Amino acid sequence: MEVRIRKLLERFEKVEELLGSSEILADREQYRALTQEHYYLSQVKEKWERCNKLQKQLEENQALVKEEKDLEFVAVIREDIAQLEAAYQSEHHQLETLLVPPDPRDSRNIIVELRAGTGGDEAAIFVGDCLRMYRAYADHKGWRYETLSSAPSELGGFKEYVMTFAGLNVFRLMQYEAGTHRVQRVPKTETQGRVHTSAITVAVLMEPDEHEKVVIDERELKIDTYRASGAGGQHVNVTDSAVRITHLPTGTVVTCQDERSQHKNKDKAMRLLVAKISEEKRRKAEMEMAELRSTQVGSGDRSERIRTYNFPQNRVTDHRIDLTLYKLDKIMEGELDDLTEPLVKYFYQQQLASDENPR
Repeated sequence: MEVRIRKLLERFEKVEELLGSSEILADREQYRALTQEHYYLSQVKEKWERCNKLQKQLEENQALVKEEKDLEFVAVIREDIAQLEAAYQSEHHQLETLLVPPDPRDSRNIIVELRAGTGGDEAAIFVGDCLRMYRAYADHKGWRYETLSSAPSELGGFKEYVMTFAGLNVFRLMQYEAGTHRVQRVPKTETQGRVHTSAITVAVLMEPDEHEKVVIDERELKIDTYRASGAGGQHVNVTDSAVRITHLPTGTVVTCQDERSQHKNKDKAMRLLVAKISEEKRRKAEMEMAELRSTQVGSGDRSERIRTYNFPQNRVTDHRIDLTLYKLDKIMEGELDDLTEPLVKYFYQQQLASDENPR
């Protein structure tokens, strides 16, 4: 690990030198790539220096404990050591996560689909809870988000909610949210205090960039318009502004009714359709190249139960990495880094192992 960090720090010095070059400044594309690399390397440098500083303070305090005779002062030092160890572990963990190298797709825009599964109204309510959780996470990260489509439920929450996210490292951190999320809690409608189990599914689609735009023939689309409806089925608009688009060759169906303008709803529905078709093409290509190897695990299979949220015990468990945290209240407020960062590290290590031992 130390050898690798030393190489990254050497690269940091080189990148700083290159950024001052007039040739680089004149090449917009290369300059943008180098500034992104510089940002990443500066983060590594900052964490590495922080870890070294904490390690030095720990060693000094541990040496002081051995020499000190005053028991009260020894107790104070030991308390300080405990705090330093916790800080060091946290910083070291973040450094290890940073050492997962950047991917060109890290900051690609994504579309996130949340759908109520088993559990009826309670599942729909949990869709709303997870929607707020992801929005809060986006706020913490400085990401932008936009609603594409939603289907409210009568008792609160949503049967389905589709939205976009854009920002630094948004795909890097959100890609492993895809899968089945299970919730265990006492529903508001439960009169006897029994814990119920419900589930929702999350899909994470990467929006195509300019190099992989999917060309869709309008003749292959079936476009229906209808009146938008809210919870309970009542119409919320007196015009046929809602849009349903069916891609006939693949059978892919998307809908959008959130805007009052039929034109805007069609534009949003087309964004979602393009992303879905592009994702399916990408998935097929990856499966062929990887021959269904283990790196595909967790890439968005909705049938896979990935996480359980147990409200009575304030516990969340990610089953893919056997990680359990007793801070569900904080997680639901958008403090997701303790879940997303270990997942990034885990799946990178899985990929490395798979590359070294191909089937």
